[in-house]
Amino acid sequence: MKTEKLIAVIGKIAAKIEQQKDFLTELDNVIGDGDHGINLARGFGEVVKKLDTLREKEPADVFKSVGMTLVSTVGGASGPLYGTGFMKLGAALKGKEDITLPDFLEAFAAAIEGIKLRGKSDRGEKTMLDAMIPAKEAMEASWQEKGDTKAAFAAGIAAAQEGVEYTKTIAATKGRASYLGKRSIGHQDPGATSFTMMLEIVGGEI
Repeated sequence: MKTEKLIAVIGKIAAKIEQQKDFLTELDNVIGDGDHGINLARGFGEVVKKLDTLREKEPADVFKSVGMTLVSTVGGASGPLYGTGFMKLGAALKGKEDITLPDFLEAFAAAIEGIKLRGKSDRGEKTMLDAMIPAKEAMEASWQEKGDTKAAFAAGIAAAQEGVEYTKTIAATKGRASYLGKRSIGHQDPGATSFTMMLEIVGGEI
């Protein structure tokens, strides 16, 4: 994927988040601050305003710009976490003009590690990592078996969707949702949900 395609995909992600902002906020109303969708939509709205200025840049610069914009415009935990993830993607892809799936998987791993450190969290704690980590693992396994990018994304999306369902079965131990303890069981994590939406958009464009 080159810069022009990446910019188009990010624009579609922004449109999806805007479309689903009320749903994401509704999820967050139950176990969080009630602002996940609204904040994320506002942040991606600002991202879209900058995309035209990035058309001559390499993909790494696009990811960096997205990350910095999200950090500066999205409140709550999701801004720093998503911002860190996108900036780590950019750092890992520096110098790449056309992103291959192995490039993406390496960068995806770096993004996950950055989010783990920033959020002081790991899988099994009812966060976006419960969708991200299984998605990465499934994509890696599919790529090693088939060497097919479309199949790898399909496997990753399915694993992320399963991860969202998994978050309904566990109690939150991080963030505002942790205050609810066992009462958070039965509710899906908003961050895992928004990440899965983003991955679905990317996979649909491959």
